[in-house]
Amino acid sequence: MSAPPLSEIFRSFLRIGLLSFGGPAAQISMMHAELVERRGWLEERQFLGALSFCMLLPGPEAMQLATYAGWRLRGVPGGLIAGLLFVVPGALVILALGLGYALYGGVPLVQALFVGIKAAVVAIVLQALLNLARKALTDRASWVLAGLAFVAMFVLSVPFPIIIAAAALWGYLSARGEAETAIPMPAVPLRGTLMTVVIWGTLWAAPVLVAWSAGATFLTDLALFFSKLAVVTFGGAYAVLAYMTETVVVTKGWLSTAQMIDALGLAETTPGPLILVTEFVGLLAGYAQGGVGMAVLAALLTLWVTFTPCFLWIFTGAPYIERILARPRLKGALAGISAAVVGVILNLSVWFALHVLFGRVRETAFGPVPDWGTFSPLSLGFVLLAAALLLGARLSMVRVLGLLAVLAGAWHLLI
Repeated sequence: MSAPPLSEIFRSFLRIGLLSFGGPAAQISMMHAELVERRGWLEERQFLGALSFCMLLPGPEAMQLATYAGWRLRGVPGGLIAGLLFVVPGALVILALGLGYALYGGVPLVQALFVGIKAAVVAIVLQALLNLARKALTDRASWVLAGLAFVAMFVLSVPFPIIIAAAALWGYLSARGEAETAIPMPAVPLRGTLMTVVIWGTLWAAPVLVAWSAGATFLTDLALFFSKLAVVTFGGAYAVLAYMTETVVVTKGWLSTAQMIDALGLAETTPGPLILVTEFVGLLAGYAQGGVGMAVLAALLTLWVTFTPCFLWIFTGAPYIERILARPRLKGALAGISAAVVGVILNLSVWFALHVLFGRVRETAFGPVPDWGTFSPLSLGFVLLAAALLLGARLSMVRVLGLLAVLAGAWHLLI
């Protein structure tokens, strides 16, 4: 079929961007229904191949899949339209929610609402852990890898990038017995590929260099950290949250633990990729540094260095997708990463649960240890209710977050 006009691509991806609640699984299903079943713009084989390719990349796979679909239909303009529309609606919502939280988050009733939201977040992360474990832990070796990843991060505090690199290497080497499919290199001039890398690499680095040359130490530090995060974000937002939390809470001191959990809870209520939580983190860090103006600037800078690399990966690699997917070693590396990510998300689940259920948690040489005298039965009740609603009644994340917030607020008003 002929390529659709850009106006049609705009309308379709605007609809996807406005309705993309529920995490990557729901977002990918929505794109499949729109692009393959309803519009017929992509074949099933093309869609699944593109999804596999995006899962090999760092960053939000659903947003990158949207970008690839737009590129496949109308080149770079189509990719820009699709990718931006997948992110911008949620980014605007996060900006509004973040500013509201920064200005009014200290109000007692608002704090009470977040008691329920925090409890729901624990259940949501647990749900993500169970879903990923069912897919990634297919044999004894993958279970062992997940366990080692958990111990390395929770007990030994091994940095997330090292865990991911080790898991990828293990997966790459373990696939050595498989034969690669011989597929000819596509007719894409090397000069064009290098030009794409230079253009998007420059766009990625430009605001970082501007902040550095202006002597803006905080903004430079923020941009460099989230740029590094964009390179190691394999396995989705949940996988990288533990690494991000350790850095922004413990190392940098930009946010408190409670704010970090609140950030994830609010990000779950918005359309778009969950990695938009980085925008919320950047906004709160900026607000603490210099008020509303710095908050907006930090949020925009964080957005830029989080999502510009996605366009770099897609526009550089998309012409070579068939050749890349023919390499089983790369698939093995992805399988290794997926198994390790289960252990990383387990670490995140335990970490969040400890900080929600206990008023004080201290860091030791062997991981976080709670002060048992600060245990909160109310928080445990909310966590169990959220888990029952998510895993038992199978309500949507947005509904569970809203219901738990209302219940926590009502409890506060009644007592």
